[in-house]
Amino acid sequence: MSRVRAASVALVATVLSVTTLAAATEANAAGVRYAALGDSYSAGVGSGSYTSDSGSCSRSTKAYPYLWSAAHAPTAFSFVACSGAKTDDVIANQLGVLNTSTTLVSITIGGNDAGFASTMQTCVLSSDSACLSAVDSAKSYATNTLPGKLANVYGQIKSKAPNAHVVVLGYPHLYKVPGSCIFGISDTKRTAINSAADTLDTVIAKQVANAGFTFKDVRPVFAEHEICGSSSQWLNSTTLPISDSYHPNSSGQAYGYLPSFGAAA
Repeated sequence: MSRVRAASVALVATVLSVTTLAAATEANAAGVRYAALGDSYSAGVGSGSYTSDSGSCSRSTKAYPYLWSAAHAPTAFSFVACSGAKTDDVIANQLGVLNTSTTLVSITIGGNDAGFASTMQTCVLSSDSACLSAVDSAKSYATNTLPGKLANVYGQIKSKAPNAHVVVLGYPHLYKVPGSCIFGISDTKRTAINSAADTLDTVIAKQVANAGFTFKDVRPVFAEHEICGSSSQWLNSTTLPISDSYHPNSSGQAYGYLPSFGAAA
């Protein structure tokens, strides 16, 4: 066989291989039935561009589930994450989209159960000691009560979508400590708030492992992009509307949560 012919055969083989791989990838993507559950961090609160049909759930076209769906065109996409959702709300209002044909599920949940909003309000408006007390209460709830709540919701997800790959994402540190911020709450408060995220993520990771699901820790990818970080901030500080405060902005969704979920999905 001549070198020219050999090269031609090799080129054809390569083209066929790439074509086959592309076709297989498209077929695989076409078979995905994706359900996005959870709270405001999954709904995309803080990133703007909320869909008119989501009402007070504030689901955003810049949220990681929406971005992932737009990029991968799954066969089915059910986006039911909702601002303010707790574990009981997921069970009552979101699990109806799951069934035996669901192949992929994402969720962030647990922060509201532990009192995220009220704790942040206390830390922003009150003294260091009041903030530390609120954080301790949140950590106590996360350690003692939340595990059972998470086990229940994960168990029901598994029951309703037994064939799904379930990806549970954690929560980032809100602050870089010490950071570049001159104004705002003290480093004492910032450190305490971050410690609450650590406790929450530890509890979630353990229950995810018990359920046989996949946990994605987003703290490393958000490093240096927290409030007061040295790089562009992926999280809102106090902002308007107030409900957007202390949530990932559009960059946090696109560069923090999306690649974290994509790597697991």
